[in-house]
Amino acid sequence: MNRAHGQPLPALHLLLALAVMAVWGTNFVVIKLALAHLPPLTLATLRFAFAFLPLALVLKRPAVSWANLATYGVLIGAGQFGLLFTAMRADITPGLASLVVQVQVFFTIGLSMRLTGERVAWWQLAALALAVCGLAVIAFNTDATATPLGLALVVAAALCWALGNMTSRAAGSVNMLAYVVWSSLFAVPPLLGLALLTEGWGAIRQGVMAADATTWAAVLWQSVGNTMFGYGAWGWLLSKHPAASVASLALLVPVFGMGASAQLLDEPLPGWKMLAFVLVMAGLALGVMWPELARRMNR
Repeated sequence: MNRAHGQPLPALHLLLALAVMAVWGTNFVVIKLALAHLPPLTLATLRFAFAFLPLALVLKRPAVSWANLATYGVLIGAGQFGLLFTAMRADITPGLASLVVQVQVFFTIGLSMRLTGERVAWWQLAALALAVCGLAVIAFNTDATATPLGLALVVAAALCWALGNMTSRAAGSVNMLAYVVWSSLFAVPPLLGLALLTEGWGAIRQGVMAADATTWAAVLWQSVGNTMFGYGAWGWLLSKHPAASVASLALLVPVFGMGASAQLLDEPLPGWKMLAFVLVMAGLALGVMWPELARRMNR
């Protein structure tokens, strides 16, 4: 049963949430390690193939339509991760990618409002303005760490993520881990087809043959750590606590992402990048946390 609003998460639950954020944030560095040998769409194909098997053998298919599962799988697989991995191959650094992809929050809010007919509030406009200013800072400082193409691809990936959020919401209350596992079945065919079309069998074969133990560990981490542990633990936390108490912790993903990229990959953090980080994070924080803050102030 969900805890009442306003109650903090128990210490162990908070540590679990922080562990999920650390896994999701540092995963951008793991992706970059895997891309050293594997073409991006090939990596995405392997990620979802391993996410589907072997868990599909032990997890029952959730009680949702095949169409819903297929839509989610294509949007998240070929859409979000296909575009994200392609951008991260050479057009954006892991730290910036972990930050920019979070604009999915605004796409999700906008799509939700369009479906419900709800009017945009002032604080949502202010949050969006801050985030757009942060993206503009990145756009005006594109260099080796982020090209215009890379920025566009990650924003498109964020839109696919938001559309996937709408699709999973339409599925209702389901086991999120089982939902992600079974939807992965539909991510593999389009990703494999696009990999064969754009990367070619020769590049795929060469990448797989060149992959070392670090590469395969990174691929497995995409499925085991990022998907099985991350989504499973996150879904469990959401079932135990109010969404507002848990969702705000997702703001830590770019913190872990940029920090890990700077420490492990020596990604530079010039002033303009830190300004963009502050603006985007301020917008995300306002968009995610303002309703709960306003509720508490009006009690």
